Amino acid sequence: MPKPSVAELRPVVHPPGVKDRRSGEHWAGRLYMREISLRIDRHLVNTRVTPNQLTYLMTVFGVLAAPALLVPGIWGAVLGVLMVQLYLLFDCVDGEIARWRKQYSIAGVYVDRVGAYLCDAAVLVGFGLRAADLWGTDRIDWLWAFLGTLAALGAILIKAETDLVGVARHQTGKPPVQESASVPRSSGMALARRAAAALKFHRLILGVEASLLVLVLAIVDQVRGDLFYSRLGVAVLAGIALLQTLLHLVSILASSRLK
Repeated sequence: MPKPSVAELRPVVHPPGVKDRRSGEHWAGRLYMREISLRIDRHLVNTRVTPNQLTYLMTVFGVLAAPALLVPGIWGAVLGVLMVQLYLLFDCVDGEIARWRKQYSIAGVYVDRVGAYLCDAAVLVGFGLRAADLWGTDRIDWLWAFLGTLAALGAILIKAETDLVGVARHQTGKPPVQESASVPRSSGMALARRAAAALKFHRLILGVEASLLVLVLAIVDQVRGDLFYSRLGVAVLAGIALLQTLLHLVSILASSRLK
């Protein structure tokens, strides 16, 4: 069969709302990755590769971010960014192939969510181990590995807090939550939520943003000749993760999502 053109693919795999989802579409997807994925789609739609296989591949790339970051120097940070970008690419491609073929799967949705958990956690754990200086000549400082793992735990808990809303509503016979229900009932909480959303500091513990931060700090540390800024970054991300875990939980409880 002839390969479909990008123009033929676009209206099917990017239906209205895909790029506009406030909580479901990453800024990198809207900015560039959805355009790259379209070029990959046309080579895959007529193959035997299934959307679920692509989702498993996506998850593998996300997990590989952790060992990639253990490579010393700037190259490890570059590899970490590359693994996360490949994760993001296949996170776009799997759903687009599924929409083109109308080949949907509950298992695919489940593995996609697991992959999102693992990618964020892998970057933060890898960052902590990197800051611990595993391959250095001095004593390994496990404090930074612990803080990186703590940040990863926070990132996972934040996603779990969101996903468990759906679980709670399903188990009580309620319909899926609407986007408008995420607004806190208290005006003070609503203002705090808008302020946090404007600052976007919480995004630093997501895989894409965290990997880019690791690269920037690796460059600075290369100039300095130590790991000071990487270690500072790990500490900051751990603090953000713990704070955001608490604030996100309070935001859910103060909203109408559980009503």
